[in-house]
Amino acid sequence: MTKFIEVATIGELAPDQMKRLNIANKKILLAYANGQYYAVDEMCSHEDYSLYLGCIQDGKIKCSLHGSYFDLKTGTPLCEPADEAIKTYPVKIEQNQIYIEI
Repeated sequence: MTKFIEVATIGELAPDQMKRLNIANKKILLAYANGQYYAVDEMCSHEDYSLYLGCIQDGKIKCSLHGSYFDLKTGTPLCEPADEAIKTYPVKIEQNQIYIEI
């Protein structure tokens, strides 16, 4: 069973900023990039390393350990060494509140 969980308010994140979330024992990042909110797994699929320590650039998140980039919309790895996607979560906005579906 999935449900939407309130995680932030509009304006809480600056452009290219992230927020760490721990929901239902899942480490998730809420990211704000190019005017959109995205929710993805916090940990890199290549090695167990936090993407929160990386940066956001042009709708991509970079793992600072080995330099892999992931598309925030799809979770697809865009360069090596990562070759496995990270999980993405649906995001919705209602009355200035941001929700992600878990």
